[in-house]
Amino acid sequence: VVCLVAYHIFFMLFVWSYWKTIFTLPMNPSKEFHLSYSDKESLEREPRGESQQEVLRRAAKDLPNLILELFSLAIRYCDRCHLVKPDRCHHCSVCDKCILKMDHHCPWVNNCVGFSNYKFFLLFLAYSLLYCLFIAATDLQYFIKFWTNGLPDTQAKFHIMFLFFAAAMFSVSLSSLFGYHCWLVSKNKSTLEVFRAPIFRHRTDKNGFSLGFSKNLRQVFGDEKKYWLLPVFSSLGDGCSFPTCLVNQDPEQ
Repeated sequence: VVCLVAYHIFFMLFVWSYWKTIFTLPMNPSKEFHLSYSDKESLEREPRGESQQEVLRRAAKDLPNLILELFSLAIRYCDRCHLVKPDRCHHCSVCDKCILKMDHHCPWVNNCVGFSNYKFFLLFLAYSLLYCLFIAATDLQYFIKFWTNGLPDTQAKFHIMFLFFAAAMFSVSLSSLFGYHCWLVSKNKSTLEVFRAPIFRHRTDKNGFSLGFSKNLRQVFGDEKKYWLLPVFSSLGDGCSFPTCLVNQDPEQ
């Protein structure tokens, strides 16, 4: 009875978080980040370079605290979506949309993992790992009997062997992936930011968004601990602007 209850709890949480990861739509930048028709026309008329940047600076002057820049120290602009990119926003070539705080596009869930569903993705990894570990642990005694010829000679013993190997192999792969994303959360990074450190207005800083372990954790899971283990949205912020650990060195700002 204890095993059945524990199994169905893990299974329910695993399916619930998997469902939320798949069917939660990634958040896109709001309309205020899209260029107006006149700005779009002005941008198309101007040759590439500083003149286009002037148009983008005028369009971005009233937008929320944009602190990230391109490699060329230019306003981050998406040619496909025709919008000024909010901080930590990236264009997904699979979805063909700009995704807020994009982490990666995951083929296993056929969805982009970003600001709106990153917590669900983490819980999906955690509960799927617990689910596989539980199955491997409860199947272990029968797996040992299989190798010591302690099971009846029926077709079912091969199911025991397959179940243990499948659960154990998924546990190994999931543990490495879950550990990696736990490290990302502790450093307040996304997968894309690991490969390309964010460029701030004064310098490149790979740990610019890190506020310490506790605050980094709360940015993803929220302030109310009762929601941490449930696949309900509780992340902090709006997905467009993020606090940093940097001290602004520009006296005019």
